[in-house]
Amino acid sequence: MGEGAAATGSVVGGETDTAHRLATARGLLRRLEDRAAGPRPAAEPGADGRVLPVGAPLATLLPGGGLRRGTTVAVAGTVGATSLVLALLAEASAGGAWAGVIGRPDLGLVAAAEAGVALERLALVPYPGADLVAVTAALLDGLDLVVVAGRVLHGSDRARLAARARQRGAVLLPLGAWPGADVELTCEQGRWRGVGAGSGDVGRLRTRRVCVRLRGRGVAPAGRSARLLLPGVAGRLAVDVEGDATAVDRPIADREAG
Repeated sequence: MGEGAAATGSVVGGETDTAHRLATARGLLRRLEDRAAGPRPAAEPGADGRVLPVGAPLATLLPGGGLRRGTTVAVAGTVGATSLVLALLAEASAGGAWAGVIGRPDLGLVAAAEAGVALERLALVPYPGADLVAVTAALLDGLDLVVVAGRVLHGSDRARLAARARQRGAVLLPLGAWPGADVELTCEQGRWRGVGAGSGDVGRLRTRRVCVRLRGRGVAPAGRSARLLLPGVAGRLAVDVEGDATAVDRPIADREAG
């Protein structure tokens, strides 16, 4: 077990032996469950009709108003992808859901806390190595939301992990392109504010305006989009009051022309 596991998110990584790595990941699940304040409801197989909450600005985008258990929600692109993932985890973890992030050794716990993620219910596996698929499957067995960063090359492995999420009633959140995902979220047109005499906070980056676009099942072919602050003031997701944050089934280009 890596350093920092006691209070600021639990960490697994560094093992080179496959059996040892998987045993450690499963031990992490038991440890997290022991730390829970109360009994954690068991996920019903195929319970994808239930929805984990997200912040109100994202609820206007997602089908069902949140993250449906049993689904795969990909976060693609490079602009604001990490901030968007943290925003997706924040509301659910604050409400008692357990989350894991695999393959992101650079993830900042301070940034996660500022985004609203409950660190006491966050598990980190920064170095899954060649065992990425097996470790992801193990965490899907015990956590509500599992973020996986890293290339899963084989379609059969992607299908197996998606099926595992459906069976366990978890939400699989791949960071990057994921063919076959139920829905895909992308941040576009990121623009920082806060540097300049007119901003009221010279020399500091304070907020970032982004256009978040959603495509996938249950959404019109044109997709949906919303203008958000990611992060907003104090690191939290917020509506861009100077833009239109209402989700609509129109292309982004149409919205900008309007």
